[in-house]
Amino acid sequence: MKSFLGLVVLALSIFAGSSAVSAQDKTIVDIAVGSPDHTTLVAAVKAADLVGTLQGAGPFTVFAPVNAAFEKLPAGTVATLLKPENKAMLANILTYHVVAGNLDSKAVVAAIKKGNGKVELTTVSGGKLWAMMDGKNVALKDEKGGKATVTAVDLKGSNGVIHVIDSVVLPK
Repeated sequence: MKSFLGLVVLALSIFAGSSAVSAQDKTIVDIAVGSPDHTTLVAAVKAADLVGTLQGAGPFTVFAPVNAAFEKLPAGTVATLLKPENKAMLANILTYHVVAGNLDSKAVVAAIKKGNGKVELTTVSGGKLWAMMDGKNVALKDEKGGKATVTAVDLKGSNGVIHVIDSVVLPK
């Protein structure tokens, strides 16, 4: 649990910056825009026309892949997804990373324990993600069998919370 809390402190220090505006006044989009590790995600959210949605009242829980997560995808995948003709597919993948509600790390871990080691989450896109413990970290399994590890937690905004992940999760 100490390493989990350490990740929270590290993540908050990375995302806090020197802005006079508190994190609670920023939406989850504002938090992502302020992160140098999420430029690919931000570009994808803009290309899919999801900025307005994700700045809405929410609350949303976003599992936000870092730039390096997108680099793990096959060559050319991101460029192809960012093309206007693939907007619907991109929006589906991005909303697969979003769960309705405000699930902080304590709620996720509690749900995993209550589910005897695994909890099924329904994404905004209508797909399923499964959260489980992998040692001291929370891991996600997607519908294709891919896995992502949560590397930073509880980046709280005015309309939800972000948990940073190291891989892109994909729907069927």
